Amino acid sequence: METYQLVNGVKIPKLGFGTWKLEEGDEAYNSVRAALDAGYTHIDTAQVYGNEPSVGRAIQDSGIAREDLFVTTKVWNDKETYQATLDSMEESLEKLQMDYVDLVLIHWPNPLPLREDRQWVKRNAEVWKALEELYKEGKVKAIGVSNFMERHFDALLETATITPMVNQILLAPGADLPELVKYYMDQDVLIQAYSPLGSGEMLDKEEIQAVAQDVDRTVPQVAIRWSLEHDYNPLPRSRNKDHIVSNFQVFDFELSQSQMERLDAMEPAKEQPDPDHRPF
Repeated sequence: METYQLVNGVKIPKLGFGTWKLEEGDEAYNSVRAALDAGYTHIDTAQVYGNEPSVGRAIQDSGIAREDLFVTTKVWNDKETYQATLDSMEESLEKLQMDYVDLVLIHWPNPLPLREDRQWVKRNAEVWKALEELYKEGKVKAIGVSNFMERHFDALLETATITPMVNQILLAPGADLPELVKYYMDQDVLIQAYSPLGSGEMLDKEEIQAVAQDVDRTVPQVAIRWSLEHDYNPLPRSRNKDHIVSNFQVFDFELSQSQMERLDAMEPAKEQPDPDHRPF
C-alpha cells in the first residue's frame, strides 16, 4: 500500500476503509474482515458509529500484526471536557482491544448545545488538550479534526500547542472545496475524504460514467482515483465483498488532466455539510 507522510513523520496508507453506518455485529465485523482480506491496512471508525467492538474483533481475528495496520477513531460531541475525552478514549481502546490508535479526530467542531456564545471554542480546546496528552503518552500516534471549516480550525489554533495533522471532510467528484483544501494543504494538514463516492449518489452521473468507460474502470474506482489524484486520503465504505475488493484496485491506472477537469466540473451529488447548521 502506498502511503502519505503526516507532518510528524507518521505514515498513513493512501486508501482507507470507512465504517460509517456499518452496524455493530456481523455487518461491521464481516465488512472489516473483507477489507483486511482484500489488502486494506487502514480502517476508520468512530465512537458514535457504535461499531468499535466489531472493528476491533475483526482486526484481532485477521491475524495481521498491529504495527502493520493504521486505525482511526473519533471523539463524539457528547465529550465536552478534558476528563470526559480521556475517559472516552480509554473506553475506545478497550472496545478496539488495542493499546494505542494511530489517529484520533475531534469528530465535529460545534455540537448543537454549545453553539450559543461560541461555547464550542472552549469545548474543542478541552478535548484537544486531552488528545495532545494522549499523543505525548504514545496512546495516539497522530491527532486531527473532522468537518472543521477555517473558522473552527483558527479558533482551535489559539490554544493548541500541537497543530492538527489531519482534517476529514466530505470530498467527491463535483463536491470539491478548493479554497478549504488549499487552506489546509498550505499548513501541511492531510485531507481525508469521507463519502468519496458521494454516498453512492454519483453512480448514475453521465460525466463520471463516461470517464469510467474511457478508462475501462467502475464508477467507484474512478471516484476513488479522483481523490488520490488530488492527494486526498479517501475512505470508501461498502458492505458488499465484491465492491470492497474492487474499490481497492485503484493503484494501477491514472486519470488524465482533461478527465480530472471533467470530474471537477460535475454537479455535486452530495456536498460538505455546514457544521454550523446541523441538528446535532
